[in-house]
Amino acid sequence: MPQYAVVAYDYTDAEALDRRLANREAHLAGVRALAQEGCFLSGGAILDDNGKMVGSSAHFQFADRQALEAWLEIEPYMTGRVWERVDIREVKLFDPST
Repeated sequence: MPQYAVVAYDYTDAEALDRRLANREAHLAGVRALAQEGCFLSGGAILDDNGKMVGSSAHFQFADRQALEAWLEIEPYMTGRVWERVDIREVKLFDPST
């Protein structure tokens, strides 16, 4: 399955962090479900110099780019206006067991 690096940057308005926190549990529940399906590989929040969450960085594997895009359409951080800009790149992650 193709693997993808997803780097998403939050909106920067005054309410951005509040929206992130309001959508966080739904976002994490979705990520947990993706992990059980084998689609979520690793990831976490991007922090600014003061330790404030300002984005996300994650690795996924999906059947194809369309499946990734379909997931993004229902991802709470997208529908909840947390992520303003999302950069997606296909990657080939190192597997130390090979």
